[in-house]
Amino acid sequence: MKTVLTQCKRIVVKVGSSLVTNQGAGLDLDALGNWAGQIAALNASGHEVVLVSSGAIAEGMQRLGWNTRPTSIHDLQAAAAVGQMGLVQAYESCFRKHNLHAAQVLLTHGDLVDRERYLNARTTLTTLLSLRVIPIINENDTVVTDEIKFGDNDTLGALVANLIEADVLIILTDQSGLYTADPRKNPGATLVSEARAGDAQLENMAGGAGRSIGRGGMITKILAAKRAARSGAHTVIASGHERDVLLRLLQGEAIGTLLTATTLTLAARKQWLADHLQVAGKLVLDSGAIKALRSGGKSLLPIGVKSVSGAFERGEVVACVSEDGSDIARGLVNYNADEARLIAQHASQEIETLLGYGGDAEIIHRDNLVLL
Repeated sequence: MKTVLTQCKRIVVKVGSSLVTNQGAGLDLDALGNWAGQIAALNASGHEVVLVSSGAIAEGMQRLGWNTRPTSIHDLQAAAAVGQMGLVQAYESCFRKHNLHAAQVLLTHGDLVDRERYLNARTTLTTLLSLRVIPIINENDTVVTDEIKFGDNDTLGALVANLIEADVLIILTDQSGLYTADPRKNPGATLVSEARAGDAQLENMAGGAGRSIGRGGMITKILAAKRAARSGAHTVIASGHERDVLLRLLQGEAIGTLLTATTLTLAARKQWLADHLQVAGKLVLDSGAIKALRSGGKSLLPIGVKSVSGAFERGEVVACVSEDGSDIARGLVNYNADEARLIAQHASQEIETLLGYGGDAEIIHRDNLVLL
């Protein structure tokens, strides 16, 4: 565990309702202050941290005087709308004590299946991290329906880890980690300290949800780890009641259960691009651009694109070819086809004048491009 986690820079931390509320009786401000303090320390040491926090519905329930979680989607949306105000205000106050700002980001499943919205969400989050702002993410419970809701913040944490290509997803709960059986029912159950994410045996070990305030159980955490591993992110499931748990984990201390990903983060993304059989369009590159990609590890700039073919939208996979038609690369394009035609063979500084707005300097960023 020590070797894996000490090398992680970009981190998604998910805290459940039981760790940010007084067992459903509103927000626990001391607990929120504790998370803010640990995240601030990680931020100061060069880590990039995104926090996926439950608690909005629980806080809304408390403010509305409801003792049990409602089942009606409309009541849940109302509770979330009321509670989100208190949750974000509390986090902003806690982070301000460490001279940091927090930002609220609410997501739905639709934001992550639509490629353009996916790229917009990714760009917003990476920009916030570059500004040393702490994104506080939650499901957009005020607008979701049964068809598009994530269902639990463990899944949301995994999707965010995929979105920003995090090195590790840390799921904090009120359990010590994954056990070989439910320790509440089987006193002989032992803690699984390390395993491979996606191992089918893990799902057999995991039990169901155990609390009335939150939605997830151990099985959702195991499935989240499996999902996070697809983009190369490791997952740790640990108790949020452990003192300074985030700091100790990133220092390499063995706490909870580590579920390792077998694919490196960038390699997973590159492999997905390389295996993408269907492309939505084609960019013909000049010799200078090809040399920059192959020998310099550079992004593809518009000035190196000689022509554009196809009808594609921002975020779709396009082929990059030489003037004689040889395959050079594939990548996720930052502009739609019409925009790409307008800026082709122009310097990046001219993009705003040509399009009427300032977009990305690259047609394809090097992180979203794989050489063939």
